[in-house]
Amino acid sequence: MIPLTVDDAEQAARALRASLSSAGLANPTHEQALETLPHTAGYRDWDTYSATLTTPRPLLAVPILRSYDESVARHFYCDYLGFEVQFEHRFAPDLPLYLRVARGDIEIDLSEHHGDGTPGSVVWIAVTGLTDLHRELRGRDAVGNLRPGIDRTAPGGPTMTITDPFQNVLRFCETTS
Repeated sequence: MIPLTVDDAEQAARALRASLSSAGLANPTHEQALETLPHTAGYRDWDTYSATLTTPRPLLAVPILRSYDESVARHFYCDYLGFEVQFEHRFAPDLPLYLRVARGDIEIDLSEHHGDGTPGSVVWIAVTGLTDLHRELRGRDAVGNLRPGIDRTAPGGPTMTITDPFQNVLRFCETTS
């Protein structure tokens, strides 16, 4: 196991300690195992090593939205909305694209595969700084005749609703509670 989190590293140190003890090579303390583990990964000590490990991220739902045209999807989600491509996959060059885009903590999967996502789906997205996002999008060249506004009376808080070129609806909401 390659430790990715501090918890993983702690578990790896316990396994190292048990392995050394069972082989009769030594009887290290947990602290000694923690200090040995970073050296195997090329780090000076536990503090330096543990600072590089990630904090476990809670599992989040990632919506899969149907798309039909790669260039249109990239233009809308990347150029207009400011998302960045996280990964893309095709089983072969002439087969449909599966694409993950992200903007901050928001992740959306776009799929050209028949059966992935339903055209016209709605995704509710909690955001902070909705007014700034709105100003940013209004400052960009509009996609078609898209001119989003903010509904300040929407349930849950001010909401900016944007329909993508594939009729999927994105509701960016700045919660008030």
